[in-house]
Amino acid sequence: MTAERTLRHKVAIVGIGETAYFKRGQSPDPEYVLALKAILAACDDAGLDPRDIDGFSSYADDRNDAARLATSLGIKELRFSAMQWGGGGGGCAGSIANAAAAIATGQAECVIVFRALSQGQVRYGQGAAAIGYAAQAAPVIAGDMAFSVPYGAISPAQRFALKAMRFMHDHGVSQDALRAIALASYRHAQNNPRAIMYGKPLDSDGYDASRWIAEPFHLFDSCLENDGAAAVLLVDAARARDFQQPAAYLLAAAAGSGRRQAASSHSAPCYATGNFNEVARRLYAMARIEPREVDVVQAYENFTGGVAMALNEHGFFARGDANDFLTIDNLSAPNGRLPLNTSGGHLAECYMHGMNLVIEAVRQVRGQSCNQIKDANVALMISGPMVTPVSSLLLGSEATR
Repeated sequence: MTAERTLRHKVAIVGIGETAYFKRGQSPDPEYVLALKAILAACDDAGLDPRDIDGFSSYADDRNDAARLATSLGIKELRFSAMQWGGGGGGCAGSIANAAAAIATGQAECVIVFRALSQGQVRYGQGAAAIGYAAQAAPVIAGDMAFSVPYGAISPAQRFALKAMRFMHDHGVSQDALRAIALASYRHAQNNPRAIMYGKPLDSDGYDASRWIAEPFHLFDSCLENDGAAAVLLVDAARARDFQQPAAYLLAAAAGSGRRQAASSHSAPCYATGNFNEVARRLYAMARIEPREVDVVQAYENFTGGVAMALNEHGFFARGDANDFLTIDNLSAPNGRLPLNTSGGHLAECYMHGMNLVIEAVRQVRGQSCNQIKDANVALMISGPMVTPVSSLLLGSEATR
């Protein structure tokens, strides 16, 4: 009989690390130094000698290559390195899946998953400016952008707004639901000194008065842009108790996309989607849990509309029920029905392409969050809605073993 193929309880996150977070372009350090600082912080958190790392995994074409990192850290032997395909943060949980698979199959023992950004050093995702820069280098706009740029849909907000508006129409989602997602993130950030928006609360009037970016997205529906780095350290679950922090055990990780989802130029068979339907099905099957067993969610907010899509496709509310589910009370820690983005998320903590959300999921499972949920034994992290491929991750506490 074929053995079950799963990552459930085979790998654990035993160290987390992050730098200070900065407004875009304001980091005093280049990306490479930021990456090293986050990696060293994760090792310090775990109580591990950095020279014992033997693998690296990242995503979104992170520019800090494994061999150079290994040399700078004095690593004895580099056994594994991987880069998850896909733009933006859709590959965040997928990069953890890659690292976990390497450990589970004996290709590596201690793998760091990381992301580093210094936008004073390298441009990232600045709409028309980025298109103009690309056009100077290569005067032909090809691929998906060739369908939208001639019509002025250049920025991510403009392109994703089209999908979000269709989703809201099909599912009867009101602007109040998007407002609740934003307000929950800002509420949580006020208890998080690491957050960019710490000390800058947001209320309903402030949200409603903010300028439109691309309907249905106000200013506060849109993610921050930041510099910084974040990292997590993975080991075999059998070793998890050898480290100085409580472990967060992988229950499942899944990545991918549905049929023809690369046809994102408004011609995919399922257009108004975060692209998680198949990923979520496989995620829950591997974890052997149901959505009702999830205690807390960290969902990638490039824009609030993508969060609504992702929560729907992960089974938290049915078609037509979004407005009853997505309320500030339901989404707020510590007593909400499903506390969301409890560090402030990408809207109010920082936009580290999902890695800060992974760290917050680990903190919740450890019982160390600044907005701690009682008995948070299962945490879901959702990566990059509305891109392809996407990915998701489920973490469990010791109680889930």
